[in-house]
Amino acid sequence: MSQSRQLTVAALQLPLGSADEATNIAAVSALVEQAAAQGAQVILPPELFSGPYFCRVEDEALFDLARPTEEHPSVIAMQALAKALKVAIPTSFFERDGHHYYNTLAMIDPQGQIMGTYRKSHIPDGPGYEEKYYFRPGNTGFKVWDVFGARIGVGICWDQWYPECARAMALMGAEVLFYPTAIGSEPYDADLDTSRMWRRAMIGHAVSNCMPVVAANRIGSEDGQNFYGHSFISDEWGDFVADYGAAETGILTATLDLSRAKTHRAGMGFFRDRRPQLYGRLAQDI
Repeated sequence: MSQSRQLTVAALQLPLGSADEATNIAAVSALVEQAAAQGAQVILPPELFSGPYFCRVEDEALFDLARPTEEHPSVIAMQALAKALKVAIPTSFFERDGHHYYNTLAMIDPQGQIMGTYRKSHIPDGPGYEEKYYFRPGNTGFKVWDVFGARIGVGICWDQWYPECARAMALMGAEVLFYPTAIGSEPYDADLDTSRMWRRAMIGHAVSNCMPVVAANRIGSEDGQNFYGHSFISDEWGDFVADYGAAETGILTATLDLSRAKTHRAGMGFFRDRRPQLYGRLAQDI
């Protein structure tokens, strides 16, 4: 029998409401260092962690927060940490590419190099989450990355609600799915708590693709919008192996057995029994 392949992962949960970019990046950096000390190999911070979640309102002055990939403070800081700690860090940031703006993730490898970028494919638009004002839909297609002998897929926030995104990454060979997130209360309905739905959607990806899922969210109140945390790591059965509630600041870590997941994935037959010739309707706009 072949030797078991394992990957130790971490998800970070913390408040990121400071108006000072350096303060937020330093807070994330401190948790990255702690996660690495606990043996984590791939460390996932939340979405757009360099500042408050600015998409609550439409304000053209906020476009100044965007930078080209290699000039963004979040990317520069995580590159230095990844190299020093020999870890991989999927890094979410606001990208400017010429006159275009994207919600982007830089995949940083254990040598501190940018393996490539993924631009968020699904862009939400609604009260408190007016991302279509700021971001063009991503044009990179879905991405997977080879790190520490494993292939991982990374979606960004609103991507996590779409089974097509998870399945596409799985079909590209992903063995673990990661989702950096910024989500919380709904300004139009104070009684609506989507945290249970949010978790269940991603647990569904874990179950139907038979692979672990890692989700990192921010917490805290930002101008009346409350971010609900509930970050988690699940195994290939969709069972939580580590999770937080709505208030904890810290690090979730877990060592995932990729060999076990691979065996279960083959045994379940989800990919064997696919019928792509019947799925044409999924690719139609109407």
